[in-house]
Amino acid sequence: MADHYTHFSCILDVGSAENAARAEEIRDELAAELYREEGGYPGFQMEVDHEYNPGALWIYSDDYGEPGHVIAFVRRCAEALDLQGVWGFTWCLSGSRPRVDSFGGGAHVIDLGQRKTIAWVDCNDFVSEQTTANRSSHEATT
Repeated sequence: MADHYTHFSCILDVGSAENAARAEEIRDELAAELYREEGGYPGFQMEVDHEYNPGALWIYSDDYGEPGHVIAFVRRCAEALDLQGVWGFTWCLSGSRPRVDSFGGGAHVIDLGQRKTIAWVDCNDFVSEQTTANRSSHEATT
């Protein structure tokens, strides 16, 4: 049996050490909510990256990341800290053994000021959509 992994590593700059401290509180609040509702914890780790910037949050996963939890966390930080600009991250899906459809990844981009998604992509969905669309157009011309 193969193990499946979701990996990511990104920086969210919240501007200051004070905001980074508040972001840690927001992560704790999210963790408590996830535990109450799903019996789980956030699917990401977070550290303040002082070498990069006192307000830089390094968000990452070791093996079993949850991109949806990262997106929820970033939106909450954007709201609570009045973050502006555009932010995004990517993730990869891999496995301990080669299996069909067990590799891929995705990306998500958020307008922090509007607190909404600008764009996202899931690699497996993209391939499926493109092969279906192009198969239909190819069959129509042959």
